[in-house]
Amino acid sequence: MGWTYLCDAADVAPNSLKLVKAAGVQIVVANYGSGFRALPPICPHMEEPLEESGVIANCVLTCTKHLWAWNLASLELLGETEKPLKTYETKEEGGKVLAQIDQELTYDFEDEDDMDDDFFSKS
Repeated sequence: MGWTYLCDAADVAPNSLKLVKAAGVQIVVANYGSGFRALPPICPHMEEPLEESGVIANCVLTCTKHLWAWNLASLELLGETEKPLKTYETKEEGGKVLAQIDQELTYDFEDEDDMDDDFFSKS
């Protein structure tokens, strides 16, 4: 698949996030001041919607729900963050933000049934 239009670059203020739908897929566009990233719309930690709980400052995206954070330029995991962000290849061209959307990017989450039943009963 080729490049898909997400939004106009001017629609996403620096240090902000915008939820868009492109090619039938929900995507969060992040403007980190010196570029754009296109991400799945939820935090990889506990499925928190990033458009509600994500904050960008100094090129760092932080999910305010549990304080997981990533450097948006390098995608480095910061602090106690345990999972990387998945991203769509993104570019800005002619004032438009475009992404390669070959398939929807998703995260694997543990079901509550998958959790160790003995966890809370251990002494």
